Amino acid sequence: MRLEPAKYAYPVLFMCRLLDVSRSGYYEWRGRAESATARRREELKAFIRDAFEASDSTYGHRRVHAQLRRAGVCVGVELVRHLMRELGLVPCQPRPRRFGLTTAAAAPVGDLVGRDFTAPAPGRKLVGDITYVPTMEGWLYLATVLDCCTKEVIGYAMDDNYQTPLISRAIRNAARNRPLADGAIFHSDRGSNYMSTEYHNVLTSLRLKQSAGRTGICFDNAMAESFFGTLKNECVNRTAYSTRDEARQHITRYIEFWYNRRRLHSAIGYRPPHEVYIEHKNQQIAA
Repeated sequence: MRLEPAKYAYPVLFMCRLLDVSRSGYYEWRGRAESATARRREELKAFIRDAFEASDSTYGHRRVHAQLRRAGVCVGVELVRHLMRELGLVPCQPRPRRFGLTTAAAAPVGDLVGRDFTAPAPGRKLVGDITYVPTMEGWLYLATVLDCCTKEVIGYAMDDNYQTPLISRAIRNAARNRPLADGAIFHSDRGSNYMSTEYHNVLTSLRLKQSAGRTGICFDNAMAESFFGTLKNECVNRTAYSTRDEARQHITRYIEFWYNRRRLHSAIGYRPPHEVYIEHKNQQIAA
């Protein structure tokens, strides 16, 4: 008996006999039309690929799922995860991080937050911190202010040093960009700049209450730390900056046009921070 030329490792007839499948049944199965389920999966793959690429390869399966639901696509989160694995779509991953203790001495400032990074309305509770970004010209330092209600970066400043005027500009920019309630809390770590008399006077002039976590305990300012982790994972660590100005422009674009206005944030129901701010603002107008 003449066997067909083997397309794979073994002839079709041999495999049909081994699996107790008729040869005619195999060819009928192979030539059948694509099922509705298969067509649906291919459609979903196209939606998933578009959402993933629109996020600049930063979204994992949960955020891709949330984005599809916002677009009216009905699909389960586990199916999204499975299809992303089939497509080989892997979001950028954070680099390993080494934690160390700070050397700044503690100042008589209490912790008014207690790791509760939520607020009933915008402008009531803020967190801030400083991070550094490497460039070929040297470090670029970034100071930020985030709103605990909306998770929005409402103020930031960048410079080639991390002296007190840098963090003062960040908090003043926040007060300019968003209305802050009298007695609103501003929470930070116990870095020497945040504990300085100069910065305390800035907060007093803006009628803000100063708060700080314990020395060397990064979890006491986890919300600010989390933002920097996201920024570096999705933006900074994927780029080699030639100049500080190039880094400044790139980070500004990320904050203003992606993080605040488009990136889905899990802590606020997978919505963009600015959308949550507008929702609160409209509720205040309606009231």
